[in-house]
Amino acid sequence: MVLETTKKDNRKWISLAALVLQNTSLVLLLRYSRTMKAERYISSTAIVTAEFIKGLICIVLVWLENDRSINRLFRVIHEEIYAKPYDTSKLAIPSGLYAIQNNLLFFALSYLNAATYQVSYQLKILTTALCSVLMLKKSIEKHQWFSLCMLAIGVAFVTWPSPEEVQKRTTIQSQATWLQQSTGFGAVLLASMTSGFAGVYFEKILKTGPTSVWIRNIQLACFGTLFGLLIVFCFDYKAVMDKGFFQGYSTVVWIVVLLQAIGGLIIATVIKYADNIIKGFATSLSILFSSVISYFILHDFTPSLFFYMGTVFVLTATFLYGWEKNKVTSSVNEQARIQNILIK
Repeated sequence: MVLETTKKDNRKWISLAALVLQNTSLVLLLRYSRTMKAERYISSTAIVTAEFIKGLICIVLVWLENDRSINRLFRVIHEEIYAKPYDTSKLAIPSGLYAIQNNLLFFALSYLNAATYQVSYQLKILTTALCSVLMLKKSIEKHQWFSLCMLAIGVAFVTWPSPEEVQKRTTIQSQATWLQQSTGFGAVLLASMTSGFAGVYFEKILKTGPTSVWIRNIQLACFGTLFGLLIVFCFDYKAVMDKGFFQGYSTVVWIVVLLQAIGGLIIATVIKYADNIIKGFATSLSILFSSVISYFILHDFTPSLFFYMGTVFVLTATFLYGWEKNKVTSSVNEQARIQNILIK
């Protein structure tokens, strides 16, 4: 009994470390890749590549689940995807939204430092909760509504300019910087909205049938690759034709692509060992590490009093929203698990 408890605790700590590492490294490296002095890569092609890699990884996972049999792998894919066109087509909506969301996040990190981005993107908790109420008729407890209000206030504090920043806006350069930051926050806001709707829509699909999560991820990856290519064609066709699809790809960019591809899969794997409190710790540590690294290494972030206040509000709201009373049933834990499967 003691040994089993120890193993469970170890898994929680491993889950905490995995979530912190994934959340922090992806945001910081993505930010660095968008600001480093090198040939600029096309973010839309990176998203397509990440979706393609994610699909391949999920195919391997399905293969492992089916006793490493190629015949069974093809049979499962045929029965669950090809033979069910209507069921598969349902994934087109969340896939399209995720494609838009990922492009918005790449765009946002071109203008926002990692710390501000990390805190602001917690708005996805608010949008997910609202979509759950409207689409799934979920009930949210009073302390969760209070935490959502606290979350909104915290993000407002983080994005609120300090008196020094307001005074500096007299110069054209300062006004341009403020405009870029506002544009970046607008991208985060739109990404939070698409994240909430797509996550709840995907949860609804998962609960309509016995199809495995990995098969659903293959479906998402197929549509995500197609929608990603459509975005590339609409916005970056000329650039791709001039210098190629993988122009500007460095080691850092490839690491970002890989982290983007496996991020949701890592969360899907470890979330069964971690509860909402562990996820809250992971979010808190990720924001802390992002702030420290942005300040001391990337030198693109100087915290203000408003940022400190807003961060405290956001972290408190995150813990409060994830806190569960003893009477809460296991279905709430399942909801939390599903909502975090494909957070990008």
